[in-house]
Amino acid sequence: MPSCKKVENQPRDLNTLDLVFDSQDLNATLAQQFLNNIYNYLPTGFNRISGDFLDAASGDAISSLANTPISYYNNGLVSSTTNPDGYFSNSYNGIHQINIFLANIDKVPVPTANPTRTITWKAEARFIRAFLYFELLKRYGGVPLIGDKINGLNDNLQLSRNTFAECVTYITTECDAVKGQLNLEPISATNLGRIPRGAAIALKNRLYLYAASPLFNGGGFESDATLKVLTGYPNNDPTRWQNVIASAEELINLGVYSLVQSGNAGYVNIFSQKQNSEVILAKQQINDFTLETVNAPVGYTVNNTQSAGRTSPTQDFVEAFPTISGLPITDPLSGYNAAAPYSNRDPRFNAIIFYNGSAWLNRSGGVQTFDGGLDRPNITSVNQTKTGYYLRKFLADNSTSSSYSAQSHNFVYFRYAEILLNYAEALNEVGRTEDAVQQLILIRKRAGIQAGSGSRYGIATGVNQAGLRTLMQQVDRRIELSFEEHRFWDLRRWKIAPTELNKTLRGIQITKNANGTYTYQTVPVTTITFQEKLYHMPIPYNETVTDANLKQNSGW
Repeated sequence: MPSCKKVENQPRDLNTLDLVFDSQDLNATLAQQFLNNIYNYLPTGFNRISGDFLDAASGDAISSLANTPISYYNNGLVSSTTNPDGYFSNSYNGIHQINIFLANIDKVPVPTANPTRTITWKAEARFIRAFLYFELLKRYGGVPLIGDKINGLNDNLQLSRNTFAECVTYITTECDAVKGQLNLEPISATNLGRIPRGAAIALKNRLYLYAASPLFNGGGFESDATLKVLTGYPNNDPTRWQNVIASAEELINLGVYSLVQSGNAGYVNIFSQKQNSEVILAKQQINDFTLETVNAPVGYTVNNTQSAGRTSPTQDFVEAFPTISGLPITDPLSGYNAAAPYSNRDPRFNAIIFYNGSAWLNRSGGVQTFDGGLDRPNITSVNQTKTGYYLRKFLADNSTSSSYSAQSHNFVYFRYAEILLNYAEALNEVGRTEDAVQQLILIRKRAGIQAGSGSRYGIATGVNQAGLRTLMQQVDRRIELSFEEHRFWDLRRWKIAPTELNKTLRGIQITKNANGTYTYQTVPVTTITFQEKLYHMPIPYNETVTDANLKQNSGW
């Protein structure tokens, strides 16, 4: 047969920019797919660090597996070539795609029935770009701002880092520019996952929180003056907390978000319902039970798959939970009982931690993390908890179910409780301590903590600024936002990482006695260390060798 003489120069199914941004496509089918793909550059959330939560490097948990990349942050193995949370290239790839979208979307016709479609899509893309810049900023400090430019192979790519202040201004300016063009709340079921107006305000609020915090607000550890300007403000300005207050009040005054109530059940529902009054923006995922399989205790086998119990919360974290009175377990008036350490605790404890006796999958006696129990068999071939606990947060209530079923697991980027906690922190820092207390009370009340004397929910009358600061850092923010990728960064921005991440982490050893009672003994599990250079992540080696103007962070 004669050979084919017609040559394909490119695949026939390749979607070129002319096809994606088709001037004849009123439905903008491919353009919308392009925008949807841009969403994928946002952080993925659950178990994203090679199977572990980022919080497994925060002192609140460790990986149940040995020698996983997440442990690099606590054992000195992070480098410019081995950073488990390197986010540099992902962000700039996303920014590049966003700039392509913004440069071409106006070629697509605007339907008469939806005259603001292009405006809203542009706003979504610009928000994601601002979010990616924030993700870069909190890791590395100031980074090159490229605006709307689409760099090609022949462009000068020897880019210098913008200052921290310039990056803050750029991100906040973008948030303010797009907030009125984004989707208005409430978001319909068909548009669930699209970026709402509140997300732009929430991002601005979080950015202002970081900018006002000790590490970035004149507290840089660098001796190099140039690096100080790149990684934070060189001077301390207490008035920066006012920006946090103003942006929190801006979101609160929208009147469209509120805490999900009903105590422990409400707290669970935040993460197991696709749509509720508290979540501002979450990453949409299909319903499944992957999260249960990865994180539930190892003694449970469902659909011929053994649960992996990947995360081991520490005793240090467990002891942060107050009793239901809101008082710390060290307080003689708290009602804490060392012989029954998991009784009468902050109701969120049951929603966050699998402990010995937790109800799960209708098993008689519940979870068994005592030595030799089904979930701590002490068999070498079985990966099991290293601390006596597993992570329950984000899982639907399967306490009385017979097996796992497909559930909603959308990783939350922003929610109303965070805004209240940011607000409380800023109020306290400007001396409005009692106003800050009232914000914490809203969250403690929702959690199901008892009102107690004076309806203070366990917060002491007359608590001072330093006392409330410690309470928020070690209890309220730590518990409420646990495993949502806050604590790892909070310890750094507060500049308390040298204290919190240089220690021996503890677990619990549980012995089942002949009469059915248990003996509990706190035991050391692992020693972690913190290096000062880890306040800021290393810019990847391959970026600094190809861009001579990209100044590396201190210590790397």
